[in-house]
Amino acid sequence: MTIARPWDQGRAALEYKGIGRRLVLGLKHGDRLDLTWPAAGWMAVRAAALVKENTVIVPVPLHWSRLVKRRYNQAAALAVDLGKHLKRPVFVDALVRLERTKPLDGVGRAARFDMLSGKIQPHPKRSAALRDKSVLIVDDVMTSGATLAAAAEAARMAGAANVSIVTLARVVKDT
Repeated sequence: MTIARPWDQGRAALEYKGIGRRLVLGLKHGDRLDLTWPAAGWMAVRAAALVKENTVIVPVPLHWSRLVKRRYNQAAALAVDLGKHLKRPVFVDALVRLERTKPLDGVGRAARFDMLSGKIQPHPKRSAALRDKSVLIVDDVMTSGATLAAAAEAARMAGAANVSIVTLARVVKDT
């Protein structure tokens, strides 16, 4: 099954295996925020060609209840450091996750897209910063692309001129 991507271009710094997987899991579940600066540096190298004069950086949002439990949004932490590396503004609250979705581990590709469709929206008071801008959406890992697709669609709803994505790691399927 092919699902059209709602972003214009995308890059990942690492493959989600071996050290790439350990880095993502350490950042996401191991409270290893010390990893964001070097990880964002690798992401900056990969994303440099996507950056324009009007680029703004936006992380994939966490639902507030997951943010309370985890205490931080790893995508936002990466986005802040990426903004420093690329010297671009970061808007950590331009998008909002409306509902807490169940963990996506073990969920099939089509079901992931269905579960996340419409769950990320432009923040009603803070998304104006995306209008007519080149938006670079940041996340820690891309598995199916469903979360990034929901975020890209929300950025387009906010009036983004174009949308690109960058992740620390990407799952690569064996062919």
